[in-house]
Amino acid sequence: MKNLSLIIVFLIVLITISCNNNSNVIVVYTSVDQIFSEPILKGFEDETGILVKVVYDTEETKSTGVLNRLIAEKENPQCDLFWSGDPVRTIVLKNKGITLPYQSPVANYIDPVYKDPEYHWTGFSARARVLIYNKTLLEMATAPQSIFDLVKEEFRGKVAIANPLFGTTTFHISALFSVIGDESAKQFLSDLKNNNVVIATSNGDVKKRVMQGEVSCGLTDTDDAYEAMKEGGDVGIIFLDQQGIGSLIMPNTVCLIKDSPHTENAKKMMDYLLSKETEAKLAISCAQMPLHKGVDIPEDIPSLDNIIPMKIDYDKTSQKLEEIQSYLKEWAEN
Repeated sequence: MKNLSLIIVFLIVLITISCNNNSNVIVVYTSVDQIFSEPILKGFEDETGILVKVVYDTEETKSTGVLNRLIAEKENPQCDLFWSGDPVRTIVLKNKGITLPYQSPVANYIDPVYKDPEYHWTGFSARARVLIYNKTLLEMATAPQSIFDLVKEEFRGKVAIANPLFGTTTFHISALFSVIGDESAKQFLSDLKNNNVVIATSNGDVKKRVMQGEVSCGLTDTDDAYEAMKEGGDVGIIFLDQQGIGSLIMPNTVCLIKDSPHTENAKKMMDYLLSKETEAKLAISCAQMPLHKGVDIPEDIPSLDNIIPMKIDYDKTSQKLEEIQSYLKEWAEN
């Protein structure tokens, strides 16, 4: 009887573990603004019946909070899927052995440049880094047309960028380092600092300062720029360096977390995020540009076909991001 009781207890434990591992839930970490990502995740929940538990980044620690959490949880993963606003943090996770490869059939027609060759991550719905300017203070003809124009005397104290230790600004600076080289990039940042650049807390803060006329212009992302226009700001948008190095294109990326509790649910979520339907929703809600061809989007959303992109190696840029962290910290704080 005693042995039978032990067997029954053992079977109950096995059944409990099995139920937990196959439970109808998924845990998602995301660095994408909650106002844009939450409706998409809720749509997946409504369509599939799978309960979605989400951990969001804060605006001030954008892309670093959940990244550091994923790294800390490597030996005991709590997250099933990471939805990032750019590729470089996802690549950091891949290089640390935290991601699980998955070739989604939904992404077959997405350009390979936006996919990891080993399928550890896949891109969708891109944003671009742009200049937003206050039309009351600047005219299109006199506004900067290149990122390197920002160090000119006429823009002294009139330009804002987000803290380069966080979010897409880190990605942008890392891309510059990888494209023009360390020496030229450091000289540019030094000149920018000497030109009294305003360091804002976030891209949203850059948008606010430009709208309020505190500065004439600033670097931000297309979603923030279009949000300013929706809010009635008298602002213009410029895709920089269309005669030079090009504008930085930043696809969202999604990846599975290795040894996570709900891998099969994560695959379903990944397929959902990579779909044309999701790209169409993100184009409407936050002016993101689809990577699939033939997605029905609003007329005012730019097409990637009409933008000269900065030619970067995402893997190299990811490595550069880690290399320059101490330099950027010193630059931002001094």
